[in-house]
Amino acid sequence: MSAADAVTDSLRNLRARFLDVRDGKPADYIPQLAMADPDAFGLALVSMDGHRYSAGEADIPFTLQSVSKPFVYALALSVLGLDEVSRWVGAEPSGEAFNAISLEPDTGRPANTMVNAGAIVTTALIPDTPDEPAFDRILRCLGRFAGRGLDVDEEVFSSESTTGDRNRALAYLIRSTGTMPVDPVLAVDRYFRQCAIRVTAVDLATMAATLAYGGVNPVTGEEVVSAEVAARVLAVMATCGMYDGSGDWLLRVGLPAKSGVSGGLIAVGPARFGVATYSPPLDATGGSVRGHAALETLSRRYGLHLMLNPALPGSTVTLVTTADDLPSAPSAERERVLHEQVGVVVAQGAIDFTAAERVLYALDESGPNGGSVVLDLHDVTAIDSVALAMLHTGLARLLSDGRRAAVVDPRGLLGPPDVVRNGTGQDLPRYATREDAVEGCAQALAGEGRAGTTRWRRPTRGGR
Repeated sequence: MSAADAVTDSLRNLRARFLDVRDGKPADYIPQLAMADPDAFGLALVSMDGHRYSAGEADIPFTLQSVSKPFVYALALSVLGLDEVSRWVGAEPSGEAFNAISLEPDTGRPANTMVNAGAIVTTALIPDTPDEPAFDRILRCLGRFAGRGLDVDEEVFSSESTTGDRNRALAYLIRSTGTMPVDPVLAVDRYFRQCAIRVTAVDLATMAATLAYGGVNPVTGEEVVSAEVAARVLAVMATCGMYDGSGDWLLRVGLPAKSGVSGGLIAVGPARFGVATYSPPLDATGGSVRGHAALETLSRRYGLHLMLNPALPGSTVTLVTTADDLPSAPSAERERVLHEQVGVVVAQGAIDFTAAERVLYALDESGPNGGSVVLDLHDVTAIDSVALAMLHTGLARLLSDGRRAAVVDPRGLLGPPDVVRNGTGQDLPRYATREDAVEGCAQALAGEGRAGTTRWRRPTRGGR
């Protein structure tokens, strides 16, 4: 049990709320997709620190389908540049379904890269060389987004290829306008194979988080694409990613997103997180019914809409250490041993959902199991209602796991004593200064006879 499990609890609560929704049905125009379990429902979230959270069937493999489109578009932009890609495919919302004939009247270009016509052209743009065939390049790039090697579900690929006449017709129609850079048969074959790449909801959340983090995978630390490319991909996702429902999605959810007919759905909070869901039953636009409902609720509950004013940027957690590393640490051996068992987490600024996740994770990192922890909120200016509930829950989990907690909260941001008691399940000791809080925890440990326990050492950390 950990404080950061409060984030996982949020995902579990969303899953429980919408698990019994029976609207929609799995895609059946691709026979293999019709075999998916309609009851499967997984959610995953990855933070900018690379912390991964999940609930439900988040590790069940399924195929990317149209969720592959933003990432192949990112590859095309990286290799060819915006001007060259824009010669072949536009960036305007079509207001039409994913498989519509969305071609500009004058140029013959597909309207955007998120509809099938535009995605087929975008895939066809990826260079094909003897040293690196086009599809190998696509598979490797998408694996870098996910942070692991990916593969193709050959049965789904075969099923798509057998029933994909409409996409072939689109490709031939595009070639007749002069905007198909390769043979239509080859282009569609690569596109079908791209759609059949296998992932999990955790993979998708990591891929979304990579776009959120300016093209850097927050789990592996690898720069997959440039920040400029990531920003352009997110712009097209925001306006076109949900097809003819894109406007309503942006209005209600307010996050760049992309859906797929296998039941996958991703959304991106730029510089904050990537989130994904998997649930096969689809609505009329080809998006996951449960996934749509869960992400709309997540955005509304935690104030994640892009147009809302977020907390000011900057490091939320400025110090994660143990009390024996503080300048005020005693020199006597017995007292130092006690101070080694007191973790210290120092936060600053305004705390919202994203900042609260960082604080909770830092609480788990600080100090040994069974020790104490001081949460110093002296330099925190505000805590919103969502973050407050998360902090209360996280502190309650620490206390129930046997870790004593104390806070430095001169502004009373955690709430009155009765509110804190209700939120954490205990009377949480409050102190005016960090030094007083540390001393209070050390004395409590001494009273429990903890001075002779094994030492624990963690390097001082700051600027998270």
